[in-house]
Amino acid sequence: MASFLYRLGRLAFRRRRLVALIWVALLALAGFGAASAPAATSSSFSVPGTEAQKAFDLLEERFPGGSADGATARVVFKAPSGEKMTDPGPKAEVTGAVAALKSGSGQVASVTDPYTAQAVSKDGSTAYVSVSYKVGSMELTDDTLHALKETGERARSTGLTVETGGDALQAAPETGAGEIIGVVIAGVVLAVTFGSLIAAGLPLLTALVGVGIGISTITALAAVFDLGTTTSTLAMMIGLAVGIDYALFIVSRYRAELIGGREKEEAAGRAAGTAGSAVVFAGLTVVIALVGLAVADIPLLTKMGFAAAGTVVIAVLIALTLIPALLGFAGDRVLGRKARHGKAVSDKTNVGARWARLVLRHPVAVLLVGVVGLGAIAVPAASLEVGLPDDGSQPVSTTQRKAYDLLSDGFGPGFNGPLLVVVVDGDRAEADRAVELMRNLDGAAAVTAPTFNKAGDTATITVIPKDRPSSLATEDLVHEIRDKSSDNVYVTGATALNTDFSQKMSDALLPYLALVVGLAFLLLMVVFRSVLVPLKAALGFLLSVVAALGAVVAVFQWGWLGSLFGVEQTGPIMSMMPIFMIGVVFGLAMDYEVFLVTRMREAFVHGQRPEEAIVTGFRHSARVVIAAAVIMIAVFAGFIGSSEQMIKMIGFGLAIAVFFDAFIVRMAIVPAVLALLGRRAWWLPRWLDRTLPNVDVEGEQLNKELSQSPGGSDEDRELIPV
Repeated sequence: MASFLYRLGRLAFRRRRLVALIWVALLALAGFGAASAPAATSSSFSVPGTEAQKAFDLLEERFPGGSADGATARVVFKAPSGEKMTDPGPKAEVTGAVAALKSGSGQVASVTDPYTAQAVSKDGSTAYVSVSYKVGSMELTDDTLHALKETGERARSTGLTVETGGDALQAAPETGAGEIIGVVIAGVVLAVTFGSLIAAGLPLLTALVGVGIGISTITALAAVFDLGTTTSTLAMMIGLAVGIDYALFIVSRYRAELIGGREKEEAAGRAAGTAGSAVVFAGLTVVIALVGLAVADIPLLTKMGFAAAGTVVIAVLIALTLIPALLGFAGDRVLGRKARHGKAVSDKTNVGARWARLVLRHPVAVLLVGVVGLGAIAVPAASLEVGLPDDGSQPVSTTQRKAYDLLSDGFGPGFNGPLLVVVVDGDRAEADRAVELMRNLDGAAAVTAPTFNKAGDTATITVIPKDRPSSLATEDLVHEIRDKSSDNVYVTGATALNTDFSQKMSDALLPYLALVVGLAFLLLMVVFRSVLVPLKAALGFLLSVVAALGAVVAVFQWGWLGSLFGVEQTGPIMSMMPIFMIGVVFGLAMDYEVFLVTRMREAFVHGQRPEEAIVTGFRHSARVVIAAAVIMIAVFAGFIGSSEQMIKMIGFGLAIAVFFDAFIVRMAIVPAVLALLGRRAWWLPRWLDRTLPNVDVEGEQLNKELSQSPGGSDEDRELIPV
């Protein structure tokens, strides 16, 4: 592989104008596709294979003409102190609001009158109007939303308290200036690392090109593949981070080759052949982790994984082709001023080498401090509670949260999470028996009479739990209804769907972990020609990801330092968070493992003792790995400012996980373990050595080829047609 990438790097360097033109054309083509494509919508959420999803599908089939896929809104009214919603004045205002909502937009499917639909609380203080729309929340026009908001403002002016909830108010996630700040910090880190604005600008430029192509492609295909706005946001987050990092490693190796006296084209080829090989395998581990999310069999999660994996593939291709091309334009201006004037930096000032020697002197102490420290941070993960966010997780200042609280106060905490029970192929007597059974359950506050479809073969029953939707008591109620009911009785609704989703995520966690870690373990065995190094990499990842989950629980579930990160409302961790974090963090963790340890492996293969190889690896890679980690942390942390709870939580989780993995696991625990293992770290059974393919990541075969043709110019040019 190193030989092929060496030739590819030299080709891109020589034909830099053509390569740059191709990538600009791809960016323009993707941008044109995005501009001409329909606007992205909210991706449909489904949980195949679960009872809640099966019941939902049955309802769509047997109650045709419903608006199950359309947006919904609840306009909640509360009477002033001393008055009731049944008094003439408030009642007239609500009746007028119902009429205004019905005539306010052609997108309205139905509006319920609270006085005929029993939507007034027992004490008369609160009433609500349910509005169903013909289209999803992202397709609602400005006029429709304006009519909804104006209705509330008009009633509010009469002295009523009016708040609006429901997914009709859902908007695309807003990340504000957070990601821009992350990119600015990345630029500063690159400038400090390289001492050259040209060298700092190349990774930023190419990362933005890659993300632009990836996001534009996702936008162009959004309508075809039902890709929601969250999909593109997460793809941008990951694509931007790895795009900068992969380019950073190629540029860093190119600079090292130039300082070592190589000609520019030769330096570009060697950078692509050595650092490029590490980029390919690092990218493969990320792609495996992201594509492996399909194991959970959740369409939304699968789409997110594939979209993000696509941006990673683009980042790898750009690092291998566009970066060498741009290096051809930049020449020796990628070097800092001192390097351009021939002033080399003394090894004594190399912080990476000095740190490695310190760890080698005290490996046991460093190992214990690192493991115990991360273990302590991981403790909160034992209290992990998972669920899906609803209006109850919104900031207390939002109208959605206020509407949620008004309904809880007026109708009970379980009113915001009703269960929908579906009786299929049963008569009225069977439906009545189901109602009687559920009314006798401790967790049920109210049970409505059955409502049949036109064919008379399917009935729906609404059950209001006593407790809030995200509570364990409500989850137990879902299981109790299912356990005590006959086989043709199904429980669905948003709360039941969340319960089934959380269970499915938990069931998929171990198979997913086994698949991803197993495939990556085999891949790293091929890269490092070792059994213990990949094993150590996997164990270190598990330690860092559990510690990161512990930090997420402490901040978002317990509320520790929540105000510092803009967490206004604590609650359960989103169900997909653990499996998504494992996938992404594993891929990123292996990035640092590959970049750092391949230089150690390269030095060991070329004859250095194990201890010397560790120091050499840190001398050449530590500074760049630290810069890459700081950049990733900055990019991910930029998304903490998002208005979307899931984006905020994922941004924080990935940022803290990268910090733990890069600075504690890779910078401290890895060298300590390798120091204790010595030569055994690179042990590989002979039969396995003969079986595994030799991909020459460290460039040993490439060095042999180049040593036979010094300069590598004429012969190398003949190896690939131009």
